[in-house]
Amino acid sequence: HEAIEANSQYFHLAAWAVPAVKTITILAMGQVDGDVLSGVCYVGIYSVDSLRGFVLAPLFVYLFIGTSFLLAGFVSLFRIRTIMKHDGTKTEKLEKLMVRIGVFSVLYTVPATIVLACYFYEQAFRGTWEKTWLLQTCKTYAVPCPSHFAPMSPDFTVFMIKYLMTMIVGITTGFWIWSGKTLQSWRRFYHRLSTGSKG
Repeated sequence: HEAIEANSQYFHLAAWAVPAVKTITILAMGQVDGDVLSGVCYVGIYSVDSLRGFVLAPLFVYLFIGTSFLLAGFVSLFRIRTIMKHDGTKTEKLEKLMVRIGVFSVLYTVPATIVLACYFYEQAFRGTWEKTWLLQTCKTYAVPCPSHFAPMSPDFTVFMIKYLMTMIVGITTGFWIWSGKTLQSWRRFYHRLSTGSKG
C-alpha cells in the first residue's frame, strides 16, 4: 500500500497525460467523425488508419497491460493467502476481495475483448463495404463501377454488440464502486445535508 502511494503521482501522470496527448493529437489531425448509426462523435469512423492507430492499437495495448497487471495481482494475492493460511490467520476478507476482483476482472475484460473484436471486424471489412456501396450507387452518380467484385454488407448485429459491450464496461465499473461502504458514505453525506439545513 505504501509503496504504491509513494509512486501515486507517476500513476496519475500516466493516467492523465497519455489520454491528453492522444486527444490533442486527434483533434489537431481533425480525426473526429460523427457516427451515422449512433449519433456519437468518435475516431476512425471514416478513416481506417485512424481506427487502427488511435482506437485499435491503444485498446489492444491497454487490454494487454491491464490483463497482465490483473494476473500479477492474482498471483500475489494467492501467495499472500497461502502465507496467511500457513500462519493460521483468517483469510475470509482476503478471499472475499479476491472473488470481487475476479468477478470484476471477468465483467470488464470479456466486454472489452468483444469491443476490440468488433473493431477488428470493422477495420478488416471496411474497404469491401465501401466498394459494395459504390457498386450499388455507381450508376446513379455516373461513376465507374467496380468490376470482378463480390459485394458484402456490414452485419448490423456486430455494431449493436459493440455499442452494448462499450456500455457494459462502464456498468461493471459501477458495480466495483457501489459497495456497502459507498452506500454508507452516501447515507452519511445525505444525513449531514439534511441535519445541516435544519440547524
